[in-house]
Formats: sequence, structure tokens, C-alpha cells
Amino acid sequence: MTAPGRLNRAIDWIDQRLPIITLMKHSAVDYPTPRNLNYWWNFGSLAGFMLVVMIVTGLVLAMQFTPHVDMAFNSVERIMRDVNYGWLIRYLHMNGASMFFVVVYIHVFRGLYYGSYKPPRELLWWIGLVILLLMMATAFMGYVLPWGQMSLWGATVITNLFSAVPVVGDTIVTLLWGGFSVDNPTLNRFFVLHFLLPFVIFGVVVLHVWALHSVKSNNPLGIDIKGPQDVIPFHPYYTVKDLFGIGVFLIVYCVFVFWYPNALGHPDNYIQANPMVTPPHIVPEWYFLPFYAILRAVPDKLAGVIAMFAAILILFALPWLDSCKVRSGTFRPWFKVAFWVFVIDCFVLGYAGAKPAEEPWILMGRLASGYYFLHFLVILPLLSKYEKTRPLPESIGQPVLGGDAPAPAGGHGGGLAGGAKVLLALAILAVATPALANEETHLRKQDWSWQGVFGTYDEAQLRRGYQVYREVCSACHAMHLISFRNVGALGYTEDAVKQIAGSYTVTDGPDDNGDMFERPAIPSDRFPSPFPNENAAKAANGGALPPDLSLIVKAREGGPDYVFSLITGFAPQPPDVELPPGKYYNTVFPGHAISMPPQITDGAIEFPDGAPNNADAIARDVTAFLQWASEPELEERHAMGVKTVLFLFAATALMYALKRRIWAKVH
Repeated sequence: MTAPGRLNRAIDWIDQRLPIITLMKHSAVDYPTPRNLNYWWNFGSLAGFMLVVMIVTGLVLAMQFTPHVDMAFNSVERIMRDVNYGWLIRYLHMNGASMFFVVVYIHVFRGLYYGSYKPPRELLWWIGLVILLLMMATAFMGYVLPWGQMSLWGATVITNLFSAVPVVGDTIVTLLWGGFSVDNPTLNRFFVLHFLLPFVIFGVVVLHVWALHSVKSNNPLGIDIKGPQDVIPFHPYYTVKDLFGIGVFLIVYCVFVFWYPNALGHPDNYIQANPMVTPPHIVPEWYFLPFYAILRAVPDKLAGVIAMFAAILILFALPWLDSCKVRSGTFRPWFKVAFWVFVIDCFVLGYAGAKPAEEPWILMGRLASGYYFLHFLVILPLLSKYEKTRPLPESIGQPVLGGDAPAPAGGHGGGLAGGAKVLLALAILAVATPALANEETHLRKQDWSWQGVFGTYDEAQLRRGYQVYREVCSACHAMHLISFRNVGALGYTEDAVKQIAGSYTVTDGPDDNGDMFERPAIPSDRFPSPFPNENAAKAANGGALPPDLSLIVKAREGGPDYVFSLITGFAPQPPDVELPPGKYYNTVFPGHAISMPPQITDGAIEFPDGAPNNADAIARDVTAFLQWASEPELEERHAMGVKTVLFLFAATALMYALKRRIWAKVH
């Protein structure tokens, strides 16, 4: 019985000298909060939660990452393949960036709808916008670090925008690059800044929370707190509500991490950066697409840069552009219509930004960009002067406790509907994202064993696919990211793996005399290239460099369906099509002129297990092997995902029951 007393005395002793316990109790327990906050207010705490997730996962990744242009790409893949649960940390961080922006964008739109930028919360709003700008800078620099094709060329395009600044533009670009092109100094600078900025964001978040507690939270009614009947303590009411919201959010987050980890990214970033090859369509990550569309909408470079930055900076002027005394859009019928049209306009901008810089997407981007600024500069000021608003309740507690005034749509009573809207919004994002990419035509869709929640690889199929790779593909294509020991996962014994490795010869050295020498491969060696260097590979293949197949499935839009369709897509040359010398007609390959001749024919391979060996069956087998090479962790990821999501469902259901019990005291 004495231990708690000693603990209390120790806490009191510390608190008297450094009142951190009192501060935390005042800020997170006793803090008086409007009693009618709906689920849209959960996104503030979700943003804080995601910031912690990004910092923690980022710290772990930084311990393994090598910020050098010759090693960055391979170091990321080493994290994915060789570091214990490295794939999980990387996917949490990679998808966490998208989830962070989803949460923050919803948080911003909630502020726009409920007038959280109006007096006395102007400074609170501005600090939040500073956080958004810092997030954008951090995300842009983080996207460069994997050093894929989109990393390199995205960095080149975006940093070049600063050259449009009069007088000092070129100096700024040279300073950012650390030279005269995006190269190793650029990567090093971006790595350091990407590591530093999250801690700056954390500091600004502290200011954001401080400002929030100084002016108190806004609420769906948009009216001020009138008395004790309008507030409840933050704990336990909003802590349990936030925990329930975090549970729902984590389920959605984990679905992406464990089953669709690359759905929100671009496949070109699984191709190592090559300054000599420009991607046909350079696009930023999805959360920058609306601003990218505004940039492209203006034909003049400097004017486009000004318009892009103005699209964000104009939000700082909102307290003056919207001078209506009524804060909440619930009581502003025409503002509500304008708000939802604006939301649709932002989605149109995002869609147009993802499309090639050609008609009709340029026209769509220009019209949507024009409306974006029209909303802030014309519509909001006019509504502030001429809109007739609905009457406001006398107090926050009146509609909550059953007064005569109508409760706002989406208030506490509509909380579950609000949560459903959030899930619907995230589902729309998940469905719409593939549509933002360039559509692939002539793909032969296949049913693969690894698809679905419980999908796994077919071990026999993988072994047949490896046989096809070894007998056909390895004559031209290397797999630098796969070690011979990895094929043990296909069911080969340790002795069989050693035998497979020993059939290859690798270059090693230097020896004691300083000479390179050749030796039989061992299981720890990686699959060697059939050519001594890239020039030799090009010379043997009509000037085309055969791609490494380690990531080919993840590096192509359409994934395994594309690879299968490409292998089986050879056809006789149409009479109206002219092909360059040494090219072959393929219905799937972009431009239809491919350097690789047809490799797979009926009966080309004899399988020891007697499996079908027609062209389609062989193509399916080798595609399955290449899928495994790209994602060897898939089975472990799916199994962990099922356990995690089931646990989250149970924990979230428990938290919802607890929330209902606690909130029953309020109604």
C-alpha cells in the first residue's frame, strides 16, 4: 500500500519543480472541449498520429539507407529484401505519406466548411497552412530518395521551376542541385532536409496545438462557448472517440500496406534512375496533382509557377476573403453548394494533372484552375455580402441536449454517418487512383494464385517459371537483386541451391596480385548478367538494353498482366505498319516495335512435372516467377495483414462499444 504513495510523492516532487504533469493534465484531460464535435474533428488527432508513424518509420529506414546515386536504389531494395521486416517499415512509410496527406487534406477541407479560419482563429489557421507547406517540401524530397526514374525526373522538373524567378532563379537552382544537374549532391541535400523537416513540423504542430488551446476549438455550429453546458472534458470523451477513429483509419491504412502497397505510387519509380532516358509522362505523387495541373494550365513558365504557389498562399487570405460573420457552412445554404463544387473542382484538377500534357486535359486543367481562383476571389466575397444565412442556435448545448434549434448535419448524432463518409472518401481514392495512370490496352487479364486476401504463390509454378527464366530469359536478362540462396524459397534443398549456384560463373577479386578472376558462384552471390557491361548488352540486342528482371512486374503499369500479355503479344506485322530494322511487332509494347524477338512457343520447354507447355502456360509460369522475384515477401505480407486487420476489427469494435457507453452520459 505504500508504493502508490511513494509514486504520488515522487510525481508531486517533480511537478512542483517542473509542472509537466499539470500541463499534460490541463491540455489532454481537463481541456474544455465543445460537446458537439463530430467525426470530422478526428482528423486532427489522426494527423498527429500519422506524424509520429512517419517519424518513427523514417528513423528506422534512415539507419539502412545510403544517400548516394550509385547505391540509393539498391539500398532501398536491400531494405525490402534483406532487413528483417524492412518491407513492412518501408511500406508503412511509403503509404503513410499518402495517408498523411489524405488526413491533412480532409482536415483542411473541414476547416474550410466550418469556417475555422475566421476570427479569432486566424493565427491557428496560418500555422496549420505552414504545416501543410512543410509537409509538401518534406514529401517532395522524400520522393526523390529511392532514386527511381520518377524520383530523378520529378526532382529535375520541380527544381527547374525556380529558374523562372527573375535575376536569382538560376542561382537558386544551382544551390538546390549542388551542381549543374540533379546528381549526388542533390540527393545528399534532400536526404538531410527530409530527415530534418519532420522535426520542424513537430515543433510547428506544438505551436498549432498551443494556439488551438488558446482560442479553443471551433465546432460544427460555428458559435462560441457560452457556458459550462457547452463543454465536456477532453478525456475520456474525445480520447475514446479518437481511439475509435484511429482504429477505423488503421484498418484502411493496413489494407493498402498489406494488399495494395504500390497502388498509390508510380511503377516507373521501380526503374533505377537514368539521366539518359526520360520517362514519356512525368507526374508527381497524387497529392501534388491539383497544383501540378494549375502549373501546366498557364503557358508561361513564370506565370505558371506564380499560379501554383498562389493556389496555396491564397488560403492565408481566407479570413478577409470570406468576411461573413456566420462561421459554419451548415447555416449558409449557398456557401454549402459552392463548397462542394469547389471540392469537385479539386478532384478534376487532380485528374487533369495525372493526364498527359495534351488536349482535352490541358483545357480541363485551365477551366478547373480558373474556377479554383474564382471560388476564392469572387464567389466567397460575394457570398459574404449577399448570402442570407439561417438562424443560429443560442448555444452549443441547446441542439445537443434537445433544444428547439436544429442540430447541424454531421453533428454528434450523425457521427456514424460521418465515419461512413470518411471510409467512402478513402474508398473512392483507392478506386480512382488506378484511373489516374495511363490506361494500358490489349492486356490479357489473368487469374493469379497470389491475388486476393489469402493469395499465395504456387511453388510448383514458381519452379517451372525459374526453369523458363534459366533456359530462355537468362541469355539476355540479369536479376541483380536476387541471390541464389533466395531460390530455396521455391522448394529447392540446400544442396540443390549450391548446385544451381555452382553452374554459374561470376567475376571476383582482386586477388593478391591485383587481378580479377572468375570462380563458380556460391549461394550468397546474385544472378549475374550474361554480358560484361551495358554496352556489350546493347551491342548484342540491336542497341536496346535488356532490362533487369528483378523488379519488372512492379516496374510496369498493369503488373503481371502486362508482363504476360507482352510475352504472348507478338503478332504478324500488319501491312500498314512499318517497323525499323531489327524490331518485332507486339500488340502490347508501347509503339508496338520491340527489340526482343518472340521467345516462347508451344513446346519450347519440357517440364519435369509434366505440366502443360503451350505458349500461354509457359508465359504464365515465367510471369509467376518474375512476380515472386519482385515481391518475395508477398505471402508473409498477406498472412500478417489478415492477422493485423482481424485484430484491428476486434479492437475497433471494442472501442466503439466503450465510446457508446461513455458518450451515453452526455445525451
